[in-house]
Amino acid sequence: MLMDRNNRGEPMANRSGKGLLRSGVAAMLVLLAATPAAEAAERPGGDARAPDAMRVVQLIEGNPLQRNFPAALPSLIEEINRQTSLELHPDPLVIESFEDERIFLNPLIYVNFGDRRDWNLSDGERGNLKRFLDRGGFLYIDAGINAEFLRGDVSHGQHHSFADWQVSPVIEELFRELYPEKHFRRLSRSHHLFRSFYSGLPSADELPETVQDYVVNEKWPQGTYSFMALRVDDRIAVLASPIVAMGWGRTERGTWANTISFRVRENSEGLEEQLREAAYGGERFEAVREDGRNDVIYSQEPAKPSWVQEPDGSWRIFRYYHSSEISDYAHVFYTQLGVNIFVHALTN
Repeated sequence: MLMDRNNRGEPMANRSGKGLLRSGVAAMLVLLAATPAAEAAERPGGDARAPDAMRVVQLIEGNPLQRNFPAALPSLIEEINRQTSLELHPDPLVIESFEDERIFLNPLIYVNFGDRRDWNLSDGERGNLKRFLDRGGFLYIDAGINAEFLRGDVSHGQHHSFADWQVSPVIEELFRELYPEKHFRRLSRSHHLFRSFYSGLPSADELPETVQDYVVNEKWPQGTYSFMALRVDDRIAVLASPIVAMGWGRTERGTWANTISFRVRENSEGLEEQLREAAYGGERFEAVREDGRNDVIYSQEPAKPSWVQEPDGSWRIFRYYHSSEISDYAHVFYTQLGVNIFVHALTN
């Protein structure tokens, strides 16, 4: 059965039987397929599949071998199949554009923002994407939130996450054209998505004491993240986030495919006075906080903020921490978050 889990990854309570879960997914597929475009895709050469072999669609522009984090999505799918009652095809269904009619045979599209160079969609793509979303489809744009100091190079947003509570301008412009009356809104910390399978953070006992308090209380409180959502018919149809896939991938040996560090905000006696009066030759950026106010970010190196002036007038410095315990913790958290995203998308 699909089960919620507490912050130690242990089962909490049965939520729904496998039959009910499958019927919900099947209903989504029927709704999506109720279109001439999908009927065309079911002809020879199409890839219609039963709900218990449902595929996650992944949009990759250009050579799939050059995509960001190639092991990420297959690793997450494997984790979902192992931990939940969802049964997903182990290999994503790769498409090059939203004009591919096979999107109507599957309820979830995943795209890493950096895997598409040009977000100016063709008329055919716009029409298909809007029909997909209007008929119950779910689009997840990973790395679709990039703080201003990360926008100079698309690769920066692949390796640095920052809790900026606004979608990247190109994404905002695209969906303003598709849905002029709708807007991306911040997803509240209390939203069910953050409890759809795992609840809370992994145990922080193995984290160094220098980062524990910040991670648990500020970085990812209650196991939440910086998500922006666009709703269609009162449900989340499009979800955007800072990069999450960097924490999913495993090698063939089962080890994590990359190393993750933590950026922590710190203060100390006399630091505010020093920063306030410091001579500064770098760049100045702004980032939107959850409450709508702005942080002022000072960055002397590209994509690496040095210190911040917060809306209440306080100043803090950014410090970077590296260790195997930190990297492992981040991978576990990002994987649990990915499971929650997909479970929510496929069962609501």
